[in-house]
Amino acid sequence: MEGQMQVQEIFAILHKWGIHTLGQLAALDTEQLGARLGPEAIRMWERANGRCNRLLKLIRPPESFEESFEFEREIETAEPLLFMLRRFLEQLAVRLAAIYLVAKELTLRLTFANSRQDEPAVAGKQIYERVFKIPQPTNDVDLLFRMLQTHLENFRSEHPIVAVALSAGPIKSAGEQFGLFETTLRNPHQLSETLARLTALVGADRIGTPVLEETHRPDAFRMQPFSWAAVESAVPSGVNQSGPDSDALRAAHATAALRRFRPSVFASVLQDEDTPAHVRSAERSGKIIEQRGPYLLSGNWWDEKSWSRAEWDLRLQNGELVRAHERDGAWKIDGVYD
Repeated sequence: MEGQMQVQEIFAILHKWGIHTLGQLAALDTEQLGARLGPEAIRMWERANGRCNRLLKLIRPPESFEESFEFEREIETAEPLLFMLRRFLEQLAVRLAAIYLVAKELTLRLTFANSRQDEPAVAGKQIYERVFKIPQPTNDVDLLFRMLQTHLENFRSEHPIVAVALSAGPIKSAGEQFGLFETTLRNPHQLSETLARLTALVGADRIGTPVLEETHRPDAFRMQPFSWAAVESAVPSGVNQSGPDSDALRAAHATAALRRFRPSVFASVLQDEDTPAHVRSAERSGKIIEQRGPYLLSGNWWDEKSWSRAEWDLRLQNGELVRAHERDGAWKIDGVYD
């Protein structure tokens, strides 16, 4: 900013001197000009006389790994679309390999025709976009094409396609060294393709990794997308899981594991003064000689997902320890303590 103000001041002084053209500036004495106006005026004089050389700075434009095509006619089948995608992948693979890069993800964009004839051409167009994460970055055209083909085999749209675009996210190919007892997936691309086929068959909400929800509701979990990176988890030490009692039911909580029935088994329970006395089900039946409960559990009382149940730990006459719960008058056996 200071340099810019100095140039403006020099221009103002030169105009007061009557210097209005480059020829008039070039005719001045350089020593006298520098003594009166400083080094910036000398640089201006050198440029006016052609004695200043400025090197050109090479600025490479950013690489764009994207291919697109507009069809002359609307297409309603996958064959011409797959043909164009195969060509796109071949071109992108060559351009990536030329600068020693690989593709880490692919972005597919499909443009559909107008949904109604009376809508404007731009406003009526609908665009579908899908990002494909590549488990192991690669430039293998066959592997990348199978990923797109698997997705399009189960893709349905209400309107015909008028344009397609495919872009690749570049990344440097990096080697990975594992420890002595660590291994990687034998074929990450085959696993990705298998997951894609399963997702198309049963739905995206049924494929992934189960994660426990932050609630006290038993067996509450959600499915999240499968992650390629393994997450190590450790059981905190020093956690005392034993209760204050010492009988068989309390020892079950401290030392035994609950082998759950999934789903829980419906049961018929005979009660004696609101206390379970006999249980009968397809898995376990017998007289109850000892019980602990009820343990009242509830949650989400503030919305439509509210729930409540009463759990019991029951010891049968044959010595088995079972976990059961009662909800709205119906009994179910959750599992057996091993």
